[in-house]
Amino acid sequence: MPNNGVATGGLSWVRDITRYQWMVFLVAWLGWSLDNTDFNLFALVLRPALTELLGGNPPIAEIGRVGGILSMVGLLGWALGGFCFGVVGDYIGRVRTLALSVVMVAIFTALQGFSQGPVVFGICRFFTGVGTGAELVVGIPLVAEAFAEAQRAKVLGIMMTGGGFGSLLGGQLYALVGPYGWRYVLFAGVLPALILLLIRRGMEEPERFQAAHARRQALKSASDISDEDRAFLSFAPKQLFNRQNRYSTMVGVLFCLGSLLAIWTSQIWLPTIQGQVLARSGIGGPAAVPFIGHGMMLWGLGGILGYSAFGFVADLIGRRPTIVLYSLGTIASGLYLYLGAEDYSLYPVMLPVFGFFVFGVFSGHAVYLPELFPTHVRATAVSFCNGSGRVITSFGPLVAGLLAAPFGGDFAKATSVMTCFAALSIVAMALGRETKDDALPD
Repeated sequence: MPNNGVATGGLSWVRDITRYQWMVFLVAWLGWSLDNTDFNLFALVLRPALTELLGGNPPIAEIGRVGGILSMVGLLGWALGGFCFGVVGDYIGRVRTLALSVVMVAIFTALQGFSQGPVVFGICRFFTGVGTGAELVVGIPLVAEAFAEAQRAKVLGIMMTGGGFGSLLGGQLYALVGPYGWRYVLFAGVLPALILLLIRRGMEEPERFQAAHARRQALKSASDISDEDRAFLSFAPKQLFNRQNRYSTMVGVLFCLGSLLAIWTSQIWLPTIQGQVLARSGIGGPAAVPFIGHGMMLWGLGGILGYSAFGFVADLIGRRPTIVLYSLGTIASGLYLYLGAEDYSLYPVMLPVFGFFVFGVFSGHAVYLPELFPTHVRATAVSFCNGSGRVITSFGPLVAGLLAAPFGGDFAKATSVMTCFAALSIVAMALGRETKDDALPD
């Protein structure tokens, strides 16, 4: 059965969305916004924070080394949190798991602002990553199951615009609070987590999860079960490598690895790159803050358009061709931005184009991955594919930071190397199966 719903013209399908579905959409959207707000704020304050924490006048190579380590630590925490909370989400529910993660984000984001040295900052960064790792991997199956029968791809793509709005919000918070110091920027970053925690109160689990959970509970108390039921009850991560799921798991990991390597190195170092480009034009210090904040907002706006368009394009031409299109766009626009723009005049033009592709392909995580796996392991599968990619990706910002030294301190050249790893997503689509006209697996 095609999964593009019964409504056919324009935006008429929006009228069929129920109050519960709107609430699920909003919670998942805010969760993904929180993810990107947190990482965007971290990237924006990274250089001023390390300048203070490393003694006031560290060389650029030291900032690159320590900044890369801190970025790696945060991404490792995100990978661990995403994987652990994904498994938990398949057992206790998506909504309850999301609430636990948001509390962790709020606490450790604030504690980052109180750090007095890079070690404490790194510890807080790790546990902030653990908390933020849950929002997307729990939100994706939550929305996929709530919109299982109609307009799934479109809604999931629009839900992913939270990532672009997170960058937009982070850029605006930095522009407003940044002049007062990097610590106040991190304190302000607690607010989205608190808002999300309040909104999700009282929300129920999707019917598909409730049915899978009820089956699991009934089978646990049964005296005699079939081999199929026994396989259903086995530990969720183990099921990702059975005959039914292991090929999809491999494709999902490779897809996530390519898109994550391309995005997170830029996410971490793009503010620093903009600062270096501006410095070549004689704009530095506090005078550069509005330019950098505005640039990150343009990047986020491009991402919003890319996220939104993905589901519509995927319903039109298929999931795999759309992911290939976005990955090629990421490589082409990223290389032109980092290697072809010699001054800042091209940045306001190229940042939204780059953002469209490099952010927008993440809608493929939300649209394509849930369609590869059954309900009872869906959160585990999404979290494993993302988490495995994040573990390897966590070294991307560190590698770029270390490459900056042999490139003469030029973070743009180092980051351009990592952007090319989007080609791995293209390889994944060559290996994967098309799911455009498939129903969401039960």
